[in-house]
Order: sequence, then structure tokens, then C-alpha cells
Amino acid sequence: MFFLTKSLRKFFSDEIYWNQKNKRYTMNHLIRGIALGAAGLGAASYAGIRAFIAAGEKKRREAPGNADQYKPEKQEKHPDSPLNGKTIIFLGSSVTYGAASGAESFVELFEAVDGVNAVKEAVSGTTLADQISVPAMLFFGSGDSYVKRMKKLDRNMKADCLVCQLSTNDATMKKPLGVISEGDDLSSFDAKTVTGAMETIVRYAKDTWNCPVVFYTGSYYESAEYAAMVKRLYELQEKWNIGIIDMYTDEAFNTIDKETYDLYMYDPIHPTKAGYTKWWFPKMEKDLTEFLSE
Repeated sequence: MFFLTKSLRKFFSDEIYWNQKNKRYTMNHLIRGIALGAAGLGAASYAGIRAFIAAGEKKRREAPGNADQYKPEKQEKHPDSPLNGKTIIFLGSSVTYGAASGAESFVELFEAVDGVNAVKEAVSGTTLADQISVPAMLFFGSGDSYVKRMKKLDRNMKADCLVCQLSTNDATMKKPLGVISEGDDLSSFDAKTVTGAMETIVRYAKDTWNCPVVFYTGSYYESAEYAAMVKRLYELQEKWNIGIIDMYTDEAFNTIDKETYDLYMYDPIHPTKAGYTKWWFPKMEKDLTEFLSE
């Protein structure tokens, strides 16, 4: 599988992520990818897959929610934003990356609209829990967890805040939730669990950059595992005084009609450019500004 081309890795990653909503995640597509890689591809088969890839890219590119009018650079700028000039680390996976929106997410909006100096560390398919993600390693070049990738960032940067995604991948892959540690030093956390990873991120950010940490959720989708993670986030807030941008349990935020929802969301997890620009970003901008102004 390691010798699959970049286009083939993209093909199988598309299969994985765009079928999340049907609750068919990785193994059948991973096995299929390994089989194809091991057997080799004839010219005709490869041409067929390339055509499939092109069709998938075209579908996402032409989605109404990814129209040019929703691009970050076309949005009204806020030159007097309190966030202007701040260096903010954005740590996450496909939602932070912008997997369904041409690799542009709310991160590019913070840059274009508020003048934020963004450090974007996002790899699709990765998890909070400090475990290697095989699909991410095969399809995106790195299976490293949020924790491992955070520790590779410049320790000497002057960061004003770290904004971390509450990863849907941990919920989908059913990573262990874990327990809140009684201690507050790095050695007391089990980073292979979701809770231990979140505590590790908070402690490391405070020790390394002396900056506050904010976690953000996705908008509501049906997942008992993710709901449990959101609940745990609030329990951790009591211990660590972290910021939370909660788009999951906010009923008013999630009360939109189906037509608008279909414009904003490519699937139940991944927003389009319109979803980021018109729905997620206004709330994220407001909540982050308020938290950093406290």
C-alpha cells in the first residue's frame, strides 16, 4: 500500500470520508486499497480510477456551498478586530483542514477577516488520542496524533492561543474516553485516551507557550461517542479553565432549515466554504474574541 500514488491515496481517502455519514468507515476501503496496491493496476484500471477521482473533485468543487463568493478573501475584513496580529495555533484534523472545502476552513477566515497570524497544524484522519492512525498515514502522509504533531511545533514561537478541534475521528474510531487525572503534570495523563490527550495538550501549551487553550466542537450530528466527548470537555473546563466554542449542544445555533443546512454542510461532519463563512465562523470569531478578552 505504501507504493500507491498520491492520486490513489486521495481516491481511497475520499471513499473513507464521504461515507462517514453512512457509518461505513475505513476497513473495507483499506482492504480494497491494499488489494489493489498489491496486485498492481493496469492502465485501464488506473484510468478508470483517475476518472472517478476527477468526478469526486468536480462534485465537491461545484457544490453550491463551495461557490467563489464564499472564499475567505472575498469576505468583509475586520481591521479593528481584537484578534488582529495575534498568533494562534489551530490544531486538528479534516474539519480544521477544510477537507470538503478545497483545503480552506475557518482558519483562513481568521487570517483574511481578522488579520490573525495562523499556525495551521491539521491532518485529516488523525485523532486526539495519541495513537497512530493507519488510514491517515496511508492516505495523507502522517498518522501522528494531535499530541505528537503539537510537540513538533516551534517551542519558541510567541503564541497567543491554541485552538484545538474536538476530533470527530476519535468518536468514529471509538477511541477510549479515559478518565480525568487527579494530577496536573504531563506524566499523570494517559495520552492514549481522549481525555488524557486533551489534558496533555492543555498542560503542554501552558508549559511551552504559556498560552490559553480553546477547544471547539463541530455542529450537531448524531453520535453518542461525540456527545460523551463534549460532556467531558465541560468537566475538563472546571479543572483547567479552558475555553470552549460549543457548536454541538447550542440548540439555537443548530436550528436551521434543511435547505440552508445542505448548503452549509457537505456531509454531517464537514462544512463547505459557505458553512464555514456563514455559519461556523461568526460564532467561532465571537466566542474566541470574548474568551481572549476576559
